Amino acid sequence: MDSSMLERYRRDRQKLLEFIISSSNSIREVRTPSGSTSISNINLDTVSADYVLSCIKSGGVLDVSEGTKNYFYESAHPITIHSQSGNSYFVLSDPNVSGSPPRRMPPPIDVSERAKHSPQSSSQVEQTLKEKIAVHHEKESRVKHANGTVESVKPAEVGGVPPLGLPPLKSGLSDDDLWESAYEILLASMVFSGIRVLPDQGRKKGKSSKLLSGLNSKEDKVLPQSPSQEIDFKLIDTIRIQMQVSEAMDLCIRQLLVQHTSKTSRGQISVPHISLMLIYSISRSNFFNDKSYIRWNSRQASILEELLGSANHSATNCAAIRYSIGNIRNAMEWDVLSPTERAEILVSIRDSVSEVLSFPGGPGQCSIKVESGYEATGYHLRIRLYEKLLLSVFDILEEGQLLAEADKILKLIELAWSTLGITQIIHDALYAWVLLKQFVRTDEQMLLEKAILQVQKVFAADPCNEEEGRYLNYLLCTSDCNGRVIQSSLLPAIFFSMSIWCDRMLQDYHMHYSQKPSEFRRMLTLALAVGVFVPNEYDVLMELNTSSEMFLGRLKTYIESSVQAAYIRVADCSELKYKLKGMHTLVILANNLKLIAEKESAVFFPALYQWCPEAGKISATLLYQRFGERLKPYLQDICSLSQDVRLVLAAAHMLDLELTQLNSLACEGNGLSLPLNCDLDHYQIAEVARPVILDWVIAQHAHILDWIGRAFDLEDWEPLSSQQKQAVSVIEAFRMINETVDQFFALNLPVNITHLQGLLSLIIHSLDAYSTKVVDQLVEKSHLYPSAPSLTRYKEAVVPVARKKPAEPAILGKEVNAALNGLTISKLCIRLNTLQYMRNQIGVLENSIRKSWGLIKVFLKRRWFNIAEEKSPKMSERTMSACDETVDELFVTTFDVIRNTVSIAMDKIFDFIGAKVVFWDLRESFIFYLYRVTVEGARMDSVLQHVDVVLKQICDLVDDIVRDPVVLSIFHMSLEGYIWILLDGGPSRAFSDSDITLMEDDLNILKDFFVADGEGLPRSLVEQEAAFAHKVLSLFSRQTGSVIQMLLTASESISTWTQSHRLGHRSLDDANTLIRVLCHKKDREASKFLKRQYHLPVSSDYDDAYMNESTSSSAVISDLLKRGASFRWSSTNDLTPSAAAISDLLKRSASVHWIPPCMHFGMSWSNEPILGDSSGQLI
Repeated sequence: MDSSMLERYRRDRQKLLEFIISSSNSIREVRTPSGSTSISNINLDTVSADYVLSCIKSGGVLDVSEGTKNYFYESAHPITIHSQSGNSYFVLSDPNVSGSPPRRMPPPIDVSERAKHSPQSSSQVEQTLKEKIAVHHEKESRVKHANGTVESVKPAEVGGVPPLGLPPLKSGLSDDDLWESAYEILLASMVFSGIRVLPDQGRKKGKSSKLLSGLNSKEDKVLPQSPSQEIDFKLIDTIRIQMQVSEAMDLCIRQLLVQHTSKTSRGQISVPHISLMLIYSISRSNFFNDKSYIRWNSRQASILEELLGSANHSATNCAAIRYSIGNIRNAMEWDVLSPTERAEILVSIRDSVSEVLSFPGGPGQCSIKVESGYEATGYHLRIRLYEKLLLSVFDILEEGQLLAEADKILKLIELAWSTLGITQIIHDALYAWVLLKQFVRTDEQMLLEKAILQVQKVFAADPCNEEEGRYLNYLLCTSDCNGRVIQSSLLPAIFFSMSIWCDRMLQDYHMHYSQKPSEFRRMLTLALAVGVFVPNEYDVLMELNTSSEMFLGRLKTYIESSVQAAYIRVADCSELKYKLKGMHTLVILANNLKLIAEKESAVFFPALYQWCPEAGKISATLLYQRFGERLKPYLQDICSLSQDVRLVLAAAHMLDLELTQLNSLACEGNGLSLPLNCDLDHYQIAEVARPVILDWVIAQHAHILDWIGRAFDLEDWEPLSSQQKQAVSVIEAFRMINETVDQFFALNLPVNITHLQGLLSLIIHSLDAYSTKVVDQLVEKSHLYPSAPSLTRYKEAVVPVARKKPAEPAILGKEVNAALNGLTISKLCIRLNTLQYMRNQIGVLENSIRKSWGLIKVFLKRRWFNIAEEKSPKMSERTMSACDETVDELFVTTFDVIRNTVSIAMDKIFDFIGAKVVFWDLRESFIFYLYRVTVEGARMDSVLQHVDVVLKQICDLVDDIVRDPVVLSIFHMSLEGYIWILLDGGPSRAFSDSDITLMEDDLNILKDFFVADGEGLPRSLVEQEAAFAHKVLSLFSRQTGSVIQMLLTASESISTWTQSHRLGHRSLDDANTLIRVLCHKKDREASKFLKRQYHLPVSSDYDDAYMNESTSSSAVISDLLKRGASFRWSSTNDLTPSAAAISDLLKRSASVHWIPPCMHFGMSWSNEPILGDSSGQLI
């Protein structure tokens, strides 16, 4: 509850209880501990209302001690609702935070608790009430003191502005008494200054008795007023409401003051004279009840006692004054006195006042003269009264806001300056102090800004003259400074009070301003404006100059104490969070200290830098030392990797970086060109973390490889979606790698180039393992090619004869068949898309790692190469440059290797797809169909229809980037198949000279088909690939004799041809090619030559089938050519050395077959074929 609402509730409760007790006829007796029966002597704040109502119902005795005991007993338990269920009660917690109230019975009452609240005296009860309000509300509240000798101020809340140290009030004046007296003094000052305070003030006044008797009359007529006067009346009424004075009492005071001024001359008036005047004019009839009158009369007597009791009197005068004031205080005896006796008492008091004031000309004059003695008399009361007047400018319902009429109110209360002994500088200082107190109560930033302006106004004002200076020196205050009693005048006491509050805030500014950075700057501005006061050797306050060494030392003390307090606070919090969350205390502590360092860098250091450039270094060093004391033993005990170890090292490393940055800011602010010269001695985290990180990378590598293996076991090579055509397993592989990379850089540990190499090695081996698995699922390409038919010579069969059947072809194994059946075109295309996705993601992964590495690069340079120890800046720059070059080279080398690995895998799949489409999937429609029996009956057009279907399927499946390479592979293998038909077409294929033209057209049709009117492969590339096919076809156009002559020439370069054959090249002038051209020429001369020289069988003797015998044609031809050194082809086509031997070799060449050069993985496409045996072994 707000303090103003609490005060209002207290007053209303007090008035209500007073009314109930005084008006009730059911209470037979009111019994108090002192024996008095007067209600005015009862402290109703500590009397239980339930007990009073119970006494009224029972008609018994009201025992105040029992009511007080019940009050404290009730306050120790929750407030319950007397409902039928009996299970609802209030708690002192916020329901929005606590949730719904508990639906259970309250805990049982402990009998021992009742014994604790034994009957207490009124002073003990009052003290207990003050303690409870201070603990539960921690705000100032206007607690009324019935009796006491201490200063009547509000209890200081935690962190509140200290009091000024004015002499205490000895007469028992309460806070309410001060508010009411301050208002009366303001009214009197206005009246004696000639300001109208009553609407009917202009009318002729009657006699005093008639005027006073008319205070309770309601028939007074208000005369019309001017607008300016109406505003003044409203302003006065606003002040009355702010100071919580009753309307009836206000009207009574105004009328009596106006009546008194009508009989005396206007001018200055003193506080004692105002009290004497009111005591003389006001009687019991002016009050609603006796208690109000007694309290008012007692207050006036206390005012006189405070003012006159502090003056220097003789013993006789002191006794007389105390006796006279005692008569006034006892309202019962005062009313019994006759008017003459009362007048004599008041006159004696007036004489004492005149003696104290020593003013020639009466009690109405006041000036700043130290010799008069007035200024030194009762100043402790007058300062308190003026404080109440200043507080009237704050809205009573919202204490953090100034009234809209605040400036007018301040202007109006200037009229009371002479009465209360206030000067301009006292007003400015007191107003700044009041503004600061209200800011502390309400946390309203506007009030702090106004307080700063007021303080600056005081220090900017002209120095006081000698007379005012002597006056200010008489206003003494007593302060406590570190156990030493310090006396000072009022102004230093005001600023000392504000300085103590600033000092208290600065001692732990992390706690007070971490969430309010803007307020910290304002508070620091106020602290510098107020200054720092310290007692000198004579116990006199001395202000420190902001440029002095002592002031700088004080600021450093603030920084150290605040950082130390913040560390202790987070250390205690770390222990608590460890018990709640189970997280290691060092992790929690490091994270909290990092937040403190961040606040220091962003908020506090920029504000402190102007006066203390070393602030950041002091904070960083202290935090580093405190945390290091707890971290070093932990680092020494680390022997294995665990989750706690990883978190502790990461948190400590991040704290190290933050403290280093804070320290560097301070060093740079001091003008140091090399911040490293004041670098901190870093924690030994890098040395401890280095093997831990490497172990972690190795463990992650094994985990990723295991995960890739499991992903492959589940892979069915179906596209992820219509838009994402890659396999699911590659997504998982990169997810694991990316997660590992993110975890690596999220370790927040110091890493070096060795760790980076480990991470990149992990990526290389992981992606290489994946691409290897993709390729390893392929089968040997040699299994795709059909068996080569027997070598024959062309001859038309005239008489049907029984044809020879070729040997049964070799049967593929079950595993090979199963693998080929699973390697469908669609699944092969998904493999290609997957590898292409890998190639794309490799670039993304590289950029991500480079970016993450760049964020920690600066720190790495300093830690790897110990740049802090380098004496030459140029050498440091060269070392940093070498570091960058090393890292760049590592990135380039690593990712180039990965890209090459993926590219090789893609090339293998390109080759496999082309070979599988032509030699396996289209074997019947292409290889076994084209030019079979006759060229005219099996043209290329029919073949391309099937090729077109396959190409459409592939183009729909593959990614656009890999479409052209796949099509190029199919085109290349189509050419290889076309050459295979020309050279290994078998007995059913023989070509006449007239067929060559058609075959040339078919080859052009094949090229045009893949060019696709400019939408397919580039024309230049197609022509380049088809060049060798044209050359082979041109051999069929040559004269048979020319081909035979070429064969004779080929025999003379056996060694050269064999070497080129071993390198995987095939040429047009080698014997293998030329013999096969002669075998497929539909020419009598060629047939005759083959029969005479090689004894080859005629094609009509064999069925149109393909053989796969153990001896390959390449082996036969190789054997033939090796033995060719022992014979020569003659120009007359005679076989000179051993015709029988060559004939035998040619018989064996019936099983020869040819293997395209692209069969083996990793070899580039070639325009020339190579020879191989049936197992695919290159020669």
